[in-house]
Amino acid sequence: MKNIIKTTLLAGLAVSVLGTAAHAATATSTFTAKIVIENDCSVSSPNDLDFGTVGLLSSNKDTSMDFTVTCTNGAAYTIAMDNGQNASGSTNRMKNGSEYVSYELYQNNSYSTVWDDSNTVGSTGTGTAQTFTVYGRVPPQATPSAGTYTDTVTITVTY
Repeated sequence: MKNIIKTTLLAGLAVSVLGTAAHAATATSTFTAKIVIENDCSVSSPNDLDFGTVGLLSSNKDTSMDFTVTCTNGAAYTIAMDNGQNASGSTNRMKNGSEYVSYELYQNNSYSTVWDDSNTVGSTGTGTAQTFTVYGRVPPQATPSAGTYTDTVTITVTY
């Protein structure tokens, strides 16, 4: 009789364990990955617009430099340049002490389109860096004292 009860209990236990495995179920759920992209732009740290070392300012001294703008794909933007920290009216000037050297910034290598706050360059972002060139010209003028003349120009990207 004890063997019958033991066998019955073992059989019941086996059915219970096997029955649990046979009735296993799963539950699932989902979630959404999300990011909001807004229009944005950045300007690279441009190189200096270096006119080099010159003597007399009796002819045009031309140079150029590149900078990059990266804007969100599809974002319309404009690029403006101010007239620098030493401007006199709309004339850009590099300074050394109390003396100045006048210069101008241009959008093209024919030096025909000034680049300033009112003459901007427009473009549309691609999501990658876009390169722009600034052309600089020091026109003939009275040559000031020898020394290093500098100015700081701000590039503004409006989007």
